[in-house]
Amino acid sequence: MKTHLRILFLVTAVLAVTQAYGLDTATHEAPPPWSMADRYWGAEQMAPARQAAQAEAGSQKNLFLMADRFEGQLVDNKESLLWDVQGWYGGDLHKLWIKTEGDYDFDADKVEEAELQALWSRAITPYFNGQAGVRYDPEPGSLTHGVVGIHGLAPYWFEVDAAAFVSERGNLTARLEAEYELLLTQRLVLQSRAELELAAQRVTERELGAGVTSLDLGARLRYEIVPEVAPYIGVEWQTALGETADMAEASGADPSRTAFVAGFRLWF
Repeated sequence: MKTHLRILFLVTAVLAVTQAYGLDTATHEAPPPWSMADRYWGAEQMAPARQAAQAEAGSQKNLFLMADRFEGQLVDNKESLLWDVQGWYGGDLHKLWIKTEGDYDFDADKVEEAELQALWSRAITPYFNGQAGVRYDPEPGSLTHGVVGIHGLAPYWFEVDAAAFVSERGNLTARLEAEYELLLTQRLVLQSRAELELAAQRVTERELGAGVTSLDLGARLRYEIVPEVAPYIGVEWQTALGETADMAEASGADPSRTAFVAGFRLWF
């Protein structure tokens, strides 16, 4: 008898608590966030406090700019300057993302390749952003692409940037980049990097064959004087693949090469 009374008392207490706090799913919906404060102080009085708290806890706008690679490269006694810079402005969910990369050939005294991307970025998971926008290549030749891709942090701390491009001429290409950083000390960091490019069809004017077109594998050792400024040295193996390698060999070029690099990684 005593056991039955204890069970009845416990059930009655649980029902009383759920009804008091609006958690009785049979007769009430779960209260939305902030509803308890609204219940005591009123929604109009709580609105300014709610907006201020949201602004301080995630809806504020920020600006970020980073030169992940700003380096000189030495390949077969030929020197070039490479840049890989990106930045964004926005909040947690929505950002305007700008990316640019290319290289300048000191021997030829001209920009060999250059591209600029303007992307709308939207958080799709806690660790990944979906991105879409346009890409413009001033060199080699003037060419515009549509862009769709993802950018974020994969499991085991791999930073991934993948994108597909459709040019104004209807050519479909893609690029996959992955980076991993190993902290040797609090200031000395070894960054490994891989970049893979693909094409859905042959693009003769850019000397690209169908399939996997190129692969770059590199390692850069940097020393962070301060987190925002870090000089580095490194080495990178660059090779054309498949039909693209055949086209390079047919023109008398070496499809594979090793580059020694030195530069700075900067951000603010």
